[in-house]
Amino acid sequence: MPRKNKETRGLTTYFVWDKPVRYCHWLNVLCVLCLIAIGTVILNSKALGVTNEGKILLKTWHVYVGYVFALNLTFRIVWGLIGSPYARWRAILPIGSSYWSDFAQFTKGIKQRKPVGFLGHNPLGRLMVTLLFLLMSIQALTGLVLAGTDVYMPPFGGVMKQWVAQDAASVVDVKPYSKDGVDEQNYQTMRDLRQPVVKTHYYVFFILLGAIAIHILGVVATELREGNGIVSAMFTGKKFFKDKPIDTE
Repeated sequence: MPRKNKETRGLTTYFVWDKPVRYCHWLNVLCVLCLIAIGTVILNSKALGVTNEGKILLKTWHVYVGYVFALNLTFRIVWGLIGSPYARWRAILPIGSSYWSDFAQFTKGIKQRKPVGFLGHNPLGRLMVTLLFLLMSIQALTGLVLAGTDVYMPPFGGVMKQWVAQDAASVVDVKPYSKDGVDEQNYQTMRDLRQPVVKTHYYVFFILLGAIAIHILGVVATELREGNGIVSAMFTGKKFFKDKPIDTE
């Protein structure tokens, strides 16, 4: 149950987001920004005149940041099972009979220009957060596969090296952007099989960019419409309301 403070100037303050949620959120923001920046350079490496050595370095750092991103995402998924009430999946996923009744009240409030307050994510926010988690999970999983099939990094890099190597003794010679010790047929088969993963990672990248933009616009619009501290809450953990939020436990 969120901690409720005394009323100040007609507003009641509630503690909603615990430290793990806030730390995960901002670490995720930093990782996504870094991944977008490095990924954009990789996508435009030919136009930018980046050498093969430069591409290997960029992809290696992309993977390192991706590891942090994936671990942070994994922790947040687990925290959704054991964390505080509004951090849990039952308060995030758009499921359950209460979700649809909340959605009806939320849309009614918008139509009547009388916003309905939510301590956690409002019904539209729950849809967006679910979409973001889905897209980020796809990017994390496909990214790990590409890390192994492109620059031979964990967790699949070792297996991929063994697959494309000419023999057991040649595994140590297998390196990114090099044909030394590589069986051409096995290498081509591996590259063909990774193509669907490449395409998925590529297109979801742009879908994720669009979803992030919509998410930011939605947060700003909600802050301007309701003024309940939705932005500052991700720093302080606290939201404040004049009327009692309908999802108060």
